[in-house]
Amino acid sequence: MNTKIEAKTAFEWDVLEGFSKYPRSIPSKYFYDEKGNRLFQKIMELPEYYLTRSEFEILVNQKKEIIQSWGLSNEPFNLAELGAGDGHKTKLLLEELLKQKFEFTYYPIDISQHILDVLEASCRENFPQIRISPKATDYFEALEYLSSHDTHLTVTLFLGSNIGNFHFDEAVAFMKQYASVSKSGDLMLLGVDLKKDPQVILPAYNDAKGVTAEFNLNLLDRMNRELGADFKRENWSHYPIYDPQTGEAASYLLSLAEQEVYIDSLDLCISFEKYECIHTEISKKYSIKEIMRLAEGAGLTVLEIFRDDEQYFASIILEVK
Repeated sequence: MNTKIEAKTAFEWDVLEGFSKYPRSIPSKYFYDEKGNRLFQKIMELPEYYLTRSEFEILVNQKKEIIQSWGLSNEPFNLAELGAGDGHKTKLLLEELLKQKFEFTYYPIDISQHILDVLEASCRENFPQIRISPKATDYFEALEYLSSHDTHLTVTLFLGSNIGNFHFDEAVAFMKQYASVSKSGDLMLLGVDLKKDPQVILPAYNDAKGVTAEFNLNLLDRMNRELGADFKRENWSHYPIYDPQTGEAASYLLSLAEQEVYIDSLDLCISFEKYECIHTEISKKYSIKEIMRLAEGAGLTVLEIFRDDEQYFASIILEVK
């Protein structure tokens, strides 16, 4: 493969980089085009996808205790959210904060301007008194801006087990970076999927209706549409696995034939062997001991741990030292 090809966009660059190495991969952030966002909304409603229900249960039943654990005073504070999405779960906290008459500004941060527009419109309709300032930018750029331009406490929400999209060492590095752009005393509410019976975990990524498979295969459609690729869907299948030792659920696109794919925007032809995989996603599950190691490695303090009744999920309160 000619790796001296010039990539003009971040998507082109990431595809070129991911396909230039072996095993091949593509970052999971590219799941979330407009169709991908719609599909993920469907995934969260599937009976197999316990993650959303478990975290929602925690927020419904323990939202008052969670907010109390933040130790808020009467001073205004910032509520930032990384990867805000549609804010379905966050609205439980927003409603409770407004009910208790806390003064805050909500800063949803997401790479998708479309989903931020939808979220802002929904928040303004349901909570007309809310102060909301969406940021379609890099997580850390937004947090660093808040930290350097505002002396108020910032509570950052990182929900939905998004930390699971990293290997453990990558997660530590991510949390270290979060701490580096935050102020001492700032807080994070971190959603973490817990290790459990593998027979509960794997179906969450391989549902009976095939919605998760469609979500994964949509990456091929997106590359065809945006990069001028000629992936043939019938030559690929969705392949998920779960390793109970590492706690990592992974999704792949599996090549069902020896084939060549041309990407027009890169003027690049790529050969795939039969049964070769493209890694598309990781979703790591944690034990409580690993959560403590994660916090320690990032220089953060665990203040509280809230869990659902099934002990499937944890909402962790972390403090920047």
